Amino acid sequence: MAKKVIIIGASSGIGKELVLQLAKADYLIGITGRRIELLEQLRKQHPDRIYCSQIDNTQLDDLDVRLESLKIQLGGLDMLILSSGIGNINESLTFDIEQDTIDLNITAFTKIAGWAFRTFQQQTYGHLVAITSLAGMTGSPVAPAYNASKAYQINYLKGLRKKANQLKQSIIITDVRPGFVDTAMAKGDGLFWVAPVKKAAAQIISAISKKKQVVYITRRWTLVGIVLKFLNV
Repeated sequence: MAKKVIIIGASSGIGKELVLQLAKADYLIGITGRRIELLEQLRKQHPDRIYCSQIDNTQLDDLDVRLESLKIQLGGLDMLILSSGIGNINESLTFDIEQDTIDLNITAFTKIAGWAFRTFQQQTYGHLVAITSLAGMTGSPVAPAYNASKAYQINYLKGLRKKANQLKQSIIITDVRPGFVDTAMAKGDGLFWVAPVKKAAAQIISAISKKKQVVYITRRWTLVGIVLKFLNV
């Protein structure tokens, strides 16, 4: 039986590439994003495998309802991949930029992750995957809210993992921490080890299949992650 997955933030970047690779692996996929025309383009590539729903994650009032509707279309849910986020350089500390980051990377993230966990708790199994960032392991002088929001996500996932262990249920929590990936999210000067998005997505899918708790993408960033954890900078 095909596994059923919802991918949040599927219209571009890592989310889009995950859709394409998982569709070829015979998953049934529900995809979400704000730009319905991009979602429809994806659906047309695998019309028998992809269902799409236009969802703005920051519109919180009906977010649960829309996700539940998509789950019903899929006929259930085995996995949710949260690949939606925003990150902007903000050296001037303009509050509107920081607020946008908080709204999507923290508030919407929390609501979606909570919905997924409650769904999995009710059925006693499931796999929550979230694309956080290596940036969440350190502070940034040029994008403070972005790095802080990713630190929040990392620690929220740790809390959900502990909750799943306490419940003794088969709920897997995978924290994916990319370095630089060749997407619109990669901003700033001096970028290095920038991974092709296809390679990044393939390594993410491999980590998912192995039910890893934490994975650095691409693998070469693992050493950087260890150093940042040790230095606690």
